Amino acid sequence: MASIRDDEATGNGYIDGERQAREPEEQILNHRKVMEQHNNGLEDGDNEKKEAMSIEMIFKDKEVPTWRNQLTVRAFVVSFVLGILLSVIVMKFNLTTGIVPSLNVSAGLLGFFFVKTWTKFLERSGMLKQPFTRQENTVIQTCVIATAGIAFSGGFGSYLFAMSETISKQVTEADDSQNTKSLSLGWIIVFLFTVSFLGLFSVLPLRKIMIIDYKLIYPSGTATAHLINSFHTPQGAKLAKKQVQALGKFLSFSFLWGFFQWFFTAGSDCGFGSFPTLGLKAYENRFYFDFSTTYVGVGMICPYIINISLLVGAILSWGIMWPLIETREGDWYKSGLPSSNLHGIQGYRVFIAIAMILGDGLYNFAKVLGKTTTGFVKQLKKKEPSMILPLADIASPEGKASSFDDERRTQLFLKDQIPSWLALGGYVLIASISTAVLPQIFHQLGWYHVLVIYIFAPVLAFCNAYGCGLTDWSLASTYGKLAIFTIGAWAGNDQGGVLAGLAACGVMMNIVSTASDLTQDFKTGYMTLASPRAMFVSQVIGTAMGCVISPCVFWLFYKAFDGIGTIGSEYPAPNALIYRNMAILGVNGFSSLPKNCLTICYIFFSGAIIINAVRDFTPKRWAKYIPLPMAMAIPFYLGSYFAIDMCVGSLVLFIWEKIDKVKADAFGPAVASGLICGDGIWTLPSSILALAGVKPPICMKFLSRGTNVKVDKFLNS
Repeated sequence: MASIRDDEATGNGYIDGERQAREPEEQILNHRKVMEQHNNGLEDGDNEKKEAMSIEMIFKDKEVPTWRNQLTVRAFVVSFVLGILLSVIVMKFNLTTGIVPSLNVSAGLLGFFFVKTWTKFLERSGMLKQPFTRQENTVIQTCVIATAGIAFSGGFGSYLFAMSETISKQVTEADDSQNTKSLSLGWIIVFLFTVSFLGLFSVLPLRKIMIIDYKLIYPSGTATAHLINSFHTPQGAKLAKKQVQALGKFLSFSFLWGFFQWFFTAGSDCGFGSFPTLGLKAYENRFYFDFSTTYVGVGMICPYIINISLLVGAILSWGIMWPLIETREGDWYKSGLPSSNLHGIQGYRVFIAIAMILGDGLYNFAKVLGKTTTGFVKQLKKKEPSMILPLADIASPEGKASSFDDERRTQLFLKDQIPSWLALGGYVLIASISTAVLPQIFHQLGWYHVLVIYIFAPVLAFCNAYGCGLTDWSLASTYGKLAIFTIGAWAGNDQGGVLAGLAACGVMMNIVSTASDLTQDFKTGYMTLASPRAMFVSQVIGTAMGCVISPCVFWLFYKAFDGIGTIGSEYPAPNALIYRNMAILGVNGFSSLPKNCLTICYIFFSGAIIINAVRDFTPKRWAKYIPLPMAMAIPFYLGSYFAIDMCVGSLVLFIWEKIDKVKADAFGPAVASGLICGDGIWTLPSSILALAGVKPPICMKFLSRGTNVKVDKFLNS
């Protein structure tokens, strides 16, 4: 979850789909440090002994359930409820800014709390048959994140919504029936079921080489395992209870604040969300604080450099560049064009942002591919030629584990085998069905297009999963954009190349994204002694849930809120416009760009590569102050309001850390999760009210003094 899930969700967050490698493992490892500081009654010497003790020594007296007993009814009931909640939250992020923060801490805390409450009640009533274990906790975490991940990888805020008439009407090129598709709940669900499972089978036979033989780190999967393991120690459970209480308080506050704000939003540009906190002129250029608890919470979760990068991008674009380009109206572009017309100022906003995103994506693709290739070559040199790429059911060349933890984990990880023939057969079967079904959904996409994708997909899925294990960076959207350009250009404009490219993007993104997510989950299961079979089944069930829940949640948004997908609305779905324009570029080339836009795009494309290179080759103590081009690009077409919210969240966390770093590390993620979840939950009743035709009673609007005088005169005349 997909997960900033920076865009999908098992580990880190996502910005336009690129996983940003830092946040979850740092926060969760901070959680472990705080847990150790909460070990009441332990002397310093005892603490040192406790740290030195292996994790599995702590749990050695606890029986590990069979893989079937790890898959409990209560686990999937809780997963279903949490999956709906997180899908609503992820969908809101998709349709507002496209920035999706990591929700692992939220899922972990809420899953632990719900099942712990359930089992405690049954224990008191004498009906408890099976205690709550860390293996069951891992199953819940996997299922929830797989469910919510579909809300991102399903493309509801990007490639899938980009196919709609709503988005195509905002782009004058390729807006014919060949390159658009009316949205329907039925075909969306069929499409997701067709493409969402292939990635699970593509890397399944290689799980042992990834986890045991090559010992890839998978930082997010490792961090999640540490979080789950800590919950099931006495000290960790005590801290988790306090964190859940903090989450609950701020969830309630955020929900009630959203409810209160609703009363003042009777019309467009009404309410606290349109409060010109920095003045009316700044508001016109989208500089204002909109009192969103969601993005204040996101700011508390995201690294400081992400939030600062967003603000720098907003100042550079809306504070400097766009006002200067607007002075060239009538020269660089026709005067009198609507601000949303891509032949006018909007074209510069969108295409320059695309140039930065592509430059950043290309650099990181080359960087991760280079690291993946180098690491893979080094690993191959350590193996005997006959043992290269061992499968799940082939013995490892090294029979010795380096520690008690490794020995115990390896023993149980290899205990429940998943036959390689099942993975291969499953992939071939689903690929065959998909090759036949997808052209029926998208007539512009030929069966040969799909077949070519499925031939190359396992290699790309392996590269993404292996690179993610080394760097924690998933390049799912980069592979998706590659499919947009290649398949779109292959199909051609006359044959619906724009729609074909967007559909191919969805196929590719789902495969490579679920492949890296599954290997992350296998790493989590390896470190919590959860059975690979249980993990795989949980991932499959969670994915199936997501294929139904996410489209239904999207449809609720789509039907409840007016203007969804249009610039300036509450839910502009900015990435949908970006992806459609990428598809048009892939088919038509650069002919649709306004004057001098291509030159500026070249400059920012090169600038993104140079900035990334400078970050990588500068000493770490200085590199952390250099902005990230991917984050800088987002405000170019959205504005700075959400960046200001996120910087407020960063400021709150920064002050809290200065006052009491231990509490900030322990409760910061819980408070942020509460702010995000509360506002997300309010979206459900607000959408139901909108569907029922219930309107807010008040419109709170802000006018300049001169405009106010004119309004008063008009009303009193």
